[in-house]
Amino acid sequence: MAYAGICGSDLHYYYEGANGAFVVREPLIPGHELSATVAEDPSGEFAGGTPVTVHPATFGPDVPGLEGHRHLRPGGSYLGSASTWPHTQGGMSEYLLVRRDMIRVLPASLPLARAALAEPLAVALHGINIAGGVQGKNVLVCGSGPIGLLATFAAAALGAASVTATDVLDGPLRRATALGATTVLRIGREEVPQNTYDVTFECAGVAVSISTAIAATRPAGVVAQVGMLGAGPQPVVLAPYISKELQLRGCFRFNDEIDQAVELLDANPHVEAAVTHVMPADDALEAFAVAKDSEVSGKVLVSLWND
Repeated sequence: MAYAGICGSDLHYYYEGANGAFVVREPLIPGHELSATVAEDPSGEFAGGTPVTVHPATFGPDVPGLEGHRHLRPGGSYLGSASTWPHTQGGMSEYLLVRRDMIRVLPASLPLARAALAEPLAVALHGINIAGGVQGKNVLVCGSGPIGLLATFAAAALGAASVTATDVLDGPLRRATALGATTVLRIGREEVPQNTYDVTFECAGVAVSISTAIAATRPAGVVAQVGMLGAGPQPVVLAPYISKELQLRGCFRFNDEIDQAVELLDANPHVEAAVTHVMPADDALEAFAVAKDSEVSGKVLVSLWND
């Protein structure tokens, strides 16, 4: 293993013992945002030293009605997740054994640190696909944490007419600007325009932010819910969702968007602005503390090299 990014789900597992409805019931190795080099492939298909990233999911058997949605089939698993029993251990380790179909070979021009963004960028790209694309559209991204930052980057890279990013802190908004936001809005200091945006990506996973997203989206627009919500009821203002005939679309993980993510990462070195810290494995606990501080950190990577 080379690098592992710390995801919001990793933070929930570590600090709260659960990520939404998925509760940690046994020791769990985190890590599903990964880059690595092949140590050994008994089949000889991949040479030792080949740079790769890993699709973190396995998928359950076909289910009628879920054609094209293999990531929603029951019976699948995800690296570093308590959604299965036994839990599926993650890649924040020295070595990781994976199925061959999970491997994605990296271009020689793509650094391993940047490649660790492939999984979270795939999540953002899946949200864009669920929303029906962004080309030529006015886009709002609510929440500029790591997923929001990569949604901002992806929307700009895929031809959005404009990208407005919001957050409650200045640090994330500075990073959003570096990643392609045309406008940034500090929640609590600036108003988010209502009935304005063609597509809104809610990436904070907070009820009040969902209400803001619904209010900000124009009639007949699309709100893509990318941020993970906690279990239980959520106090969301839904009346405009009805009166404006909005389409509120849930987004869960991704299918095969990791392949497009690798291409975009290779072609756009400035995406590295999302990475604020690279810390050695010996300092993993400190890395989690830094990742929890949204003002100072975007994406935090743990370096897993055995130096």
